[in-house]
Amino acid sequence: MTITTDHRFLRALRREPVDMTPIWIMRQAGRYLPEYRATRARAGSFLALAQTPELACEVTLQPLERFALDAAILFSDILTVPDAMGLGLHFVEGEGPKFAHPVRSVADIDRLGVPDPETKLRYVMDAVRLIRRELNERAPLIGFAGSPWTLACYMIEGEGSASFARAKALALENPQAMHRLLEVLARSVGAYLAAQAAAGAQALMVFDTWGGLLMPAMFREFSLRWLAAVVAQVHAQAPGVPITLFSKGANAHLEALADTGCNALGVDWTIDIGAARERVGARVALQGNLDPAVLAASPEAIRSQARAVLDSFGAHPGHVFNLGHGITPDIPPEHVAVLVDAVHEFSRNR
Repeated sequence: MTITTDHRFLRALRREPVDMTPIWIMRQAGRYLPEYRATRARAGSFLALAQTPELACEVTLQPLERFALDAAILFSDILTVPDAMGLGLHFVEGEGPKFAHPVRSVADIDRLGVPDPETKLRYVMDAVRLIRRELNERAPLIGFAGSPWTLACYMIEGEGSASFARAKALALENPQAMHRLLEVLARSVGAYLAAQAAAGAQALMVFDTWGGLLMPAMFREFSLRWLAAVVAQVHAQAPGVPITLFSKGANAHLEALADTGCNALGVDWTIDIGAARERVGARVALQGNLDPAVLAASPEAIRSQARAVLDSFGAHPGHVFNLGHGITPDIPPEHVAVLVDAVHEFSRNR
């Protein structure tokens, strides 16, 4: 599919001049929107919503109907890849994702293979094609996947966790087995992202949600190494499609993340974005990084904090405004409108 390259979001990822700072919001299609809750109720479950292309398209587009956002992001879940590997993903109300068949042995790892995105994950590719068609170039579409390390955490634990101690234990006790798992995941994630690009995604993002849980040496070995492998595969199979890495809690590793060859880095709210820009220089664009909790404050406070992030980054190319993590369900939609409008107002012709 043809890639349109002149959207301000795509220009910012290439560190080119823009008329104003582009903004999109992690989890912008979600429970804070009443129209999303209505569509999810109609679907019957989160998985049914994500696995029905027409409904995934509907909720992907909902925030763009309300707000002047500069990009849409595919409505899906990072755990689609391990589900396609046969682990039996399901969601328990109030508890989150769980796998019926977690990875608990070397034999479990050896049984895993790279799922074909156009068969095992056809519903995602169909959603990408449909969303891109419905967008009709009013905004670019972002595709995404979870990082190898983050997916391994869920696959080994079988569910969410505060520490993912089982995954860390495997990495420490049997690093060879962990690397076998991460290698097949890296190939799977790379193929999945490249297929999203072929279906019409104009930018790609990798969420390394749990990289920040690792000690520095473990981060380099079990997260960073495989993020670099994914970036290399995507650049080889989907040349020209920009890829952003977001490793939450990994601000100590920004320089190394920038050296992976990615086009942009997402940063969480625990670092000054101006300091992050000084550290990575002109190597990559930066995405972020307002604390999501700011959206619970008054409109005046939201505008003030939006200006502070923009001022911290400064009049440099390569900034995509976002939150430092996903929007939370308690946020009034009106506050999101305040943020989007403030970012555009304060950044116009900087």
